Amino acid sequence: MIETLQDVTASLPPLLQWLGVVLAGAIPFVESYLGAVIGVLAGLPVAVAVLAAVVGNVVSMLVLVLAADGVRSRVGRPRPEPTPRQQKVRRAFDRYGVAGVSLLGQTLLPSQITSMALVSFGAPKKLVIGWQTVSIILWGAAFGLLAMWGVDLLAAA
Repeated sequence: MIETLQDVTASLPPLLQWLGVVLAGAIPFVESYLGAVIGVLAGLPVAVAVLAAVVGNVVSMLVLVLAADGVRSRVGRPRPEPTPRQQKVRRAFDRYGVAGVSLLGQTLLPSQITSMALVSFGAPKKLVIGWQTVSIILWGAAFGLLAMWGVDLLAAA
């Protein structure tokens, strides 16, 4: 799937390649970190690749957080028994808080799923949106830089 996204992005006219990265960044499990890599490998400058991937990831996360908050406010109690994955996220939330889960959560789950879970646990949506945005930017920038350095190493070899 990553190769397909990279091929599609690289095949777009140069002025539209950033749009391919925005769309890739909006996909769970691709997000800002792999979206930035796709953009760098497609030939975009690292800053453009990271920014495009971050925008896609943040927009999709915002849509899902706002939807989860809307559902939570309408549904209320009682709740069904949580799944094992939800229990795992809940334990992490109780232990590390919104900031910790947002920053470290992308190692386990997409930011979209993590952010919806945090809101469903009762975390304030503004806090979740803020920390998720910080996390998305940091992960996207880190992977974008790693991709750039990797491309530079391959070019030098």
